[in-house]
Amino acid sequence: MSVLTHLQDTVSAIKIAEWERISIDTSINTLSRKLGNHFNNLNSKFVFGSYDRRTILRRSKDPNSDVDYMVVFNDGANYRPQTLMTRLKTFAEANYSRNDIKQSSPTIVIEMSSIKFELAPAYVSWGTYYIPAPASSYTDWISTNPSGMKTELDTKHRLNNYVIKDLIQLLKYWNVKNGKVYSSYEIERYVLDKWFFSCTNLKEYFYNAVEGLSTYGKSIYNTSKVNRLKGVIAAAKRYELNGMPVSAEVEIKKEI
Repeated sequence: MSVLTHLQDTVSAIKIAEWERISIDTSINTLSRKLGNHFNNLNSKFVFGSYDRRTILRRSKDPNSDVDYMVVFNDGANYRPQTLMTRLKTFAEANYSRNDIKQSSPTIVIEMSSIKFELAPAYVSWGTYYIPAPASSYTDWISTNPSGMKTELDTKHRLNNYVIKDLIQLLKYWNVKNGKVYSSYEIERYVLDKWFFSCTNLKEYFYNAVEGLSTYGKSIYNTSKVNRLKGVIAAAKRYELNGMPVSAEVEIKKEI
C-alpha cells in the first residue's frame, strides 16, 4: 500500500456509485415530469451544482449532499422570490407529501431517502439566469451562470491528468469530517483558481492543494484543523523521502 493507493481507494469509497447515480437520475426524471404536469408556465428546469459537475459526495459520507435543481418560471421577473418559493412549496406538498419539505432560503428542500433536492426558483432575461439573493443582500434577485462552473471544471479536469474532480472530492471529504471549515463552493473555487505545477498524480495534487489552503478569516479553531492537516502532509512527505511509504500512509490516514 501507499499514500497514492489509499487516496485512490478513498475516492472510490466517497463518490456516488453508478447504481446510486441511476437511482438518483430516476428521481430527477420523476421530479421533472411532476413539475411539468403541475406547472404550465415554466421556461425550463434542470440539474446544476455539484451533482451535475460530479463533485458531490455520496450521502453516506456527507448527510447534507443534495441535488440542486433550477426551476425557471416564464413570469418570474414579475414577482419577488417568495412568491415563486411559495409556488414550489405548494408543488412539493402536493407531489411529495410523504417526504420532509421545508424552505431553506433561497430554496425549497425535499428530503428523500436516497437524496435531498433543493429546488431553486429562477427566471431568465436575455440569456442571463436570476435566482433569489441571499437574505443578507440588498436586492431580491442575483444573476448566475448555472453551467459556467461546470464548463470551467471540465476543462481544468482534462488539462490536469483527469484528477481534479477526485481532488475536490478528497478535500470535501476532509472538510465534512472536520465540521466544514470551508463551504463546498470555496473548495471548488480554490481548486479551479489554483495552478498545479509539476503534479502528475492524485497524491501530488492533494499535497499541493493542502499546502496552499488559506486560513484567512477562519476562526482559531478552524485554523488549527487546517494546520493539523498541513502537518500531516509534511510528515508524510518526510517519511516518503526516507523510503518509508507505509509510515507515510499511516500518517495520511490520521486525516483522511
